[in-house]
Amino acid sequence: MGEFALSHWVIVLIVLILLFGASRLPDVARSVGRSARILRSELRAHDNDHQDPPDRSGDDPDQRRGP
Repeated sequence: MGEFALSHWVIVLIVLILLFGASRLPDVARSVGRSARILRSELRAHDNDHQDPPDRSGDDPDQRRGP
């Protein structure tokens, strides 16, 4: 029930050709690919920016001592 058969993909392809025209489909596919790459790189940068810093409270014994 949740799978696409070959006939489903053919119908999707026909609808895309009717909507965009055969000459514009490569441009649309290229644009979608670029957008996906940009999105992935931005998500990776976001993940790298928001990682928790390591807990270094026990590294320096001088910091644990009070005045």
